[in-house]
Amino acid sequence: MRSSREIEALLERTLLTVQKPGRYAGGELNQVVKPWDTTRTHVALVFPDIYDIGLPNLGLAILYDALNKRPDALAERAYAPWLDMEAVMRREGIPLFSLESKHALAAFDIIGISIPYETLHTNVLNLLDLAQIPQLSRERTTAHPLVIAGGHSAFNPEPMAEFIDAFVVGEGEEVIHEIVDAYQAWKAVAAPRKDLLMALSRIPGVYVPSFYRVDYAADGTIAEISAQEPGIPQKVLKRVVAELPPPVTDFIVPSIDIVHNRVAVEIMRGCTRGCRFCQAGMINRPVRERPPEEVAAAVGAALKKTGYEEIALLSLSSSDYTQISSLVDSIAAQLAGRHLTISLPSLRIDSFSAELMDRLKDSRPGGGFTLAPEAATERMRGIINKTVTNDQLMDTARAVFQHGWTTLKLYFMIGHPSETLDDVQAIADLCRAVLKEGRRIAGGRVKLHAGVSTFIPKPHTPFQWVACDSLDKIHEKQALLMRELRSPGIKLSWTEPEATLLEAWLSRGDRRLGAVIHRAWQLGAKFDAWQDQYRYDLWVQAFEDCGLEPDFYTRSRGRDEILPWDRIDSGLRKKFLLAELEKSLAAQTRGDCREDCAACGILPAFNDLRAAVPGKAWMCPEVRPKRGSARVKESTG
Repeated sequence: MRSSREIEALLERTLLTVQKPGRYAGGELNQVVKPWDTTRTHVALVFPDIYDIGLPNLGLAILYDALNKRPDALAERAYAPWLDMEAVMRREGIPLFSLESKHALAAFDIIGISIPYETLHTNVLNLLDLAQIPQLSRERTTAHPLVIAGGHSAFNPEPMAEFIDAFVVGEGEEVIHEIVDAYQAWKAVAAPRKDLLMALSRIPGVYVPSFYRVDYAADGTIAEISAQEPGIPQKVLKRVVAELPPPVTDFIVPSIDIVHNRVAVEIMRGCTRGCRFCQAGMINRPVRERPPEEVAAAVGAALKKTGYEEIALLSLSSSDYTQISSLVDSIAAQLAGRHLTISLPSLRIDSFSAELMDRLKDSRPGGGFTLAPEAATERMRGIINKTVTNDQLMDTARAVFQHGWTTLKLYFMIGHPSETLDDVQAIADLCRAVLKEGRRIAGGRVKLHAGVSTFIPKPHTPFQWVACDSLDKIHEKQALLMRELRSPGIKLSWTEPEATLLEAWLSRGDRRLGAVIHRAWQLGAKFDAWQDQYRYDLWVQAFEDCGLEPDFYTRSRGRDEILPWDRIDSGLRKKFLLAELEKSLAAQTRGDCREDCAACGILPAFNDLRAAVPGKAWMCPEVRPKRGSARVKESTG
């Protein structure tokens, strides 16, 4: 293993030969460098894409901040090198290294990899190879780091089960400390590696795939998933923090331009809207809000520590934050006259959203406004539980243009269950109607951007049993939109159909897909999330080489079929998900669960949290204190 001094010497000689050497130099404002030799536990936090995309990832920023506050641990960062840098590293024998101290990743105790989306899987294998760490978990010994992974893709960990020692399912703020504690206890007694994995499997929210066996039926479906060690949980319940911890304020200021140069403060976690296609809305339940004074204080502190000129107030549905008006007024007053940009993503479709953004008009003059109707007919919105009408959308669009915005972006999905070409045609008709209304109000400078993605039925949603659209159907629907929206003032963007299928295969796959991922990487697949790097042909060949049919993973699933992700418990009852699926078939909507509890099961799954934090702003009827009483409402939920 090369030492940090050797790596630094090689970098000094080679960095100026690659694009954007700032991606690999480190030394940024607010990075944390702790003494290596006197710090007990070393953790490398890895994002399997380039620095430009990985640095602003809020999840890793939270873990970086939390771990570096421990006196007995340090956290450093690593990202995927771009193609030119990878070629240099392989030619010069430079292993994947951390930015802070330039230590090889193989020298760390724990490697934590964030995998927010499945098209990063081949990058994970590539990074392990660059780090000179065995890609297969079973080939690692006590001399190798513990490799853990988290992020939304951990809600179906099976395709990566052969490569990851342990998955963190759910939220990591608390569990990361328990993992470090377990590692330190194991290290102190020099026990076998299996003992460490056993200790991790006892931590709530941690899934150790090597302790589970998967057997398959003759038709390729799963016959049984069984725990192979005594004391191993039959299902791993996702981890949730009862109360959002204080937000990060010491954001690292990058050396180069990145995708999001901003202060990001999460104002709320979870969503009560219940969109049936939305995995994030399902797996991030229950809703927890951060106090507005804490948000405002964090914004002020972070701006002083970073010099950033943009603030993003993040959540899945920002205008559902109960004190959003007072929060926006407070921050706008705090930043008055400073010409800073404040963004509120994920606003609901109503005129209040335009009024809300109008309070921040000093921050984004003449900029764009984004809404997500998702579908263009009320029948389709009934299927997906998007409870807005075309009249509401048009009213909101009018308010947006009347408040001075000249660019409106509308997000749609094609490929939802029961969708017809008439439903797709309605997307084009609606876009033209919105543009016409905008130009009536604000003139010819108005532009409309239609972003159209293709729906993928994700695990732990009511649509997890339905099929994906075929390649031919996706092409047909996209061709219709390209033809109908070829018009001045309208920009259309879409997701490549082949990229959609890859994400579907990986997100809905079983453990056998590990061989396909490894074979695709061997054939040269990496940066699959990049349109100019994705090679559909390599994946088709990988499936063929491994004797698997891709269509097996995009098919519909039987209601009683064992699903690959059934060992992961999102906290939602399968009975609830099936009931929502039945409602969708009848195009029936369900209201916001603040007002109409759907008995999804999320809060009974966390009775201990209910007892620990009564009266907190979880914003669900099950835990709302009764008026005039300190007692918490009981529910079967």
